[in-house]
Amino acid sequence: MVINSTSGEVTIAMLENKQLVELNSERKDQGFQVGDIYLGRVKKLIPGLNAAFVDVGHEKDAFLHYLDLGPQAQSLLKLIKLTTTGKNPDPMLTDFQLEQDINKGGKITQVLSTNQWALVQVAKEPISSKGPRVTSELSLAGRFVVMVPFTDTVSISQKIKSAEERQRLKRLATSIKPKGFGLIIRTVAEGKKVAELDKDIQDLVAKWKSAFELLKTVKPPYKILGELSRTSTILRDLLNPNFAAIHVNDQALADEIKAYISGIAPEQTDIVKLYKGRLPIFEQLGIDKQIKSSFGKTVTMANGAYLIVEHTEAMHVIDVNSGGRVKGSDGDSTQETNALNVNMDAAVEVARLLRMRDMGGIIVVDFIDLHSAQNRKSLYEKLKEEMKRDRAKHTILPPSKFGLIQITRQRVRPETNITTVEKCPACNGTGEIKASILLVDEIENNLRYFVQEQNEKELFLTVHPYLEAYLNKGMLLNSKVHKWRKKFKVKLKVTASSSYHIMEYHFFNKLEEEIKI
Repeated sequence: MVINSTSGEVTIAMLENKQLVELNSERKDQGFQVGDIYLGRVKKLIPGLNAAFVDVGHEKDAFLHYLDLGPQAQSLLKLIKLTTTGKNPDPMLTDFQLEQDINKGGKITQVLSTNQWALVQVAKEPISSKGPRVTSELSLAGRFVVMVPFTDTVSISQKIKSAEERQRLKRLATSIKPKGFGLIIRTVAEGKKVAELDKDIQDLVAKWKSAFELLKTVKPPYKILGELSRTSTILRDLLNPNFAAIHVNDQALADEIKAYISGIAPEQTDIVKLYKGRLPIFEQLGIDKQIKSSFGKTVTMANGAYLIVEHTEAMHVIDVNSGGRVKGSDGDSTQETNALNVNMDAAVEVARLLRMRDMGGIIVVDFIDLHSAQNRKSLYEKLKEEMKRDRAKHTILPPSKFGLIQITRQRVRPETNITTVEKCPACNGTGEIKASILLVDEIENNLRYFVQEQNEKELFLTVHPYLEAYLNKGMLLNSKVHKWRKKFKVKLKVTASSSYHIMEYHFFNKLEEEIKI
């Protein structure tokens, strides 16, 4: 895992065998995240949709469907009412009388009313022009268990196959769970001891109690319980002994991650490594290059074949092309074998792209036509095998008559979208450029303004490597940079970034925040 922290956002890259497989970006001021719990106010009931719109503080009201209320919606509403009116029931529900389950085929108007306060949890982040989608079937996720109030059921992840282990976990969970709360045992709990599960449950109980302390004093809309940061959530769900290293470029974030890991897996705290190199961390580790090659419309593969990725409002379409490749890797030049080899490589790449770009909804992949039924089956099995590593829920249909494979993949947050095409570095898309002979004079004028008008004492200037070489050239005391330092009496450091075009430059202050010109 490689984490790049800047003043505005944190970007997390997951690498397997040095190849980028996941990319997550989180703005530091981001408001809504899957798992956050809000005290909201019902703004509007829509009987035709059997749903309600709830004000949770987003510019667009959150959407709450009747089927997302959960069977114990009435119990939750009763608990909120008692807590917010000063009756102070025990948050652990010891003397709490549960209400009857709501009718599965009922109407939203039978449960909610306009202006009513409701506790809801974000199920989908705001996507495009839609507000968040929420549910009132609350759950609190820990590392090994998920705790669900108003039920006594214990269920085990279906990915734990051993019947003996399932029985052991069910027995343990039943003996230590709080009364009035159900548990879902996660896959990572396999083989864990009772003390580890109990600590996880106690942490979740503490979170639940703190949420109800807040309920006594706050008014909607208000975030009652925030999910962990994206970094911690990914660590909670993915951290395992196979992690070789977590590289971070920010001391405070590195300390935070170490503290978090020491709580969930103390033996792995040494894998957190602080990056102190001169180059940006993503550039040093080759991630920038992989991002640029994987987020465009055309994605090339090592064997010369390539994918064309198109997005529409309704679905994503991926077309597999063999490119200039005319032979199979084993030297067999038959068309069928060649098509199968290209398709097998494409299946690996498609599975990686879906994870990395977080593409959701309907995806249609147009593989190269295969005539043999056995080959079509092999391709289908290969794609299913590669998609097993994907944490998002997905369904893959067998190849259709036309060689198309349809995939549906859970979408809970906006797709990661990175622009890989660049404007002409000289004209910036206008077709005209300013005289390049004036560029250094322009930089000097801006430097003068920042020092004399804005009173900046320390500045960083980042430019294209060619320009950096020109500004720093010659003997140390004879370079352009040294002359500027002397002339303006300023601490100035010039660094290069290969991602800049030749006439691009940016100034940063001592806090490494960009100064807009």
